[in-house]
Amino acid sequence: MSFGLLAYLDSIKARDPAPRSRWEILLYPGVWAVFYHRIAHWLFEGKLYFLARLVNHWSRFLTAIDIHPGAKIGKNFFIDHGFVVIGETAEIGDDVTIYQQVTLGGTNGLAGKRHPTIEDGAIIGSGANVLGPVIVGARARIGANSVVTRDVPAGATMVGIPARSTLVEAEQSSSSFLPYGTPCTQMFDPATQKLEILQCELEQLRTRIAELVEERAQAKEEGAKPRRRANVGDRA
Repeated sequence: MSFGLLAYLDSIKARDPAPRSRWEILLYPGVWAVFYHRIAHWLFEGKLYFLARLVNHWSRFLTAIDIHPGAKIGKNFFIDHGFVVIGETAEIGDDVTIYQQVTLGGTNGLAGKRHPTIEDGAIIGSGANVLGPVIVGARARIGANSVVTRDVPAGATMVGIPARSTLVEAEQSSSSFLPYGTPCTQMFDPATQKLEILQCELEQLRTRIAELVEERAQAKEEGAKPRRRANVGDRA
């Protein structure tokens, strides 16, 4: 086992606390998808397009991860889980992490650069879509289920549809790794935050109305009891 492979496996273990050993990581579909892509990309660069596609289809069958042979991928690329689609002109730097159900897609069918460029150290959360020839800057974080259609500055954390930058606490932004690209203690999406505030206010109003109804019912019962006693005395 070469030093390069050991370093790659160790880089994955640093980002994923689940495996107990390097041997477990060798079973990851993302690791095999990257391995097959190296072969497919070498064939693609040699203009052996059919063979490159054949390796690509075999890899997709085994791993449920579709990486076009033309995509350029740097060192220590980690796909956590799977079901990822990466287009032909996508470029991925070193130490990039992508979670499940991410798409690096193109927005048009024209020739040339039409897929994203993901720079070193970026993290793309599960279900996110990065579309078109946009640039995701180094160490940027794309939150889960976000849709990115514009360039992302280096170090930014993007959330929402369409994705918008959000402020993150200093200790989180300076951390070496942020799982799923999502600081879970933050309220990111202004639209979602407004809906949650309205929901809280509605619940408070419902609770207050229920209390008033109960107080009114109790007041009626207390006011009715003396009248009943007085009526009995009058009859006597």
